[in-house]
Amino acid sequence: MEDKEKSYSKELLGKTIVSKAGKKFGEVGDLIFEVGSGELIHLQLRNPTSYIDRMELEKTKEGSILIPFSAVIASGDFIVVAEEDIL
Repeated sequence: MEDKEKSYSKELLGKTIVSKAGKKFGEVGDLIFEVGSGELIHLQLRNPTSYIDRMELEKTKEGSILIPFSAVIASGDFIVVAEEDIL
């Protein structure tokens, strides 16, 4: 029996990240996990849009923008995030 709630991390890579209002943030470039628990904690943004550049978001040491996975509300053709949860 296939579990429709499961998705593989490789399926998230390259997907476009948008807000509930449809504002495009960029694409999923990488995933950041908690080493001990394996919990997914951040999506690393690739090709950020000018809209996201104006937001004060957490960044990696290299300057890549991070989106907290806790802000993700849906995953399908796009990754939908609650913008109020990432500010």
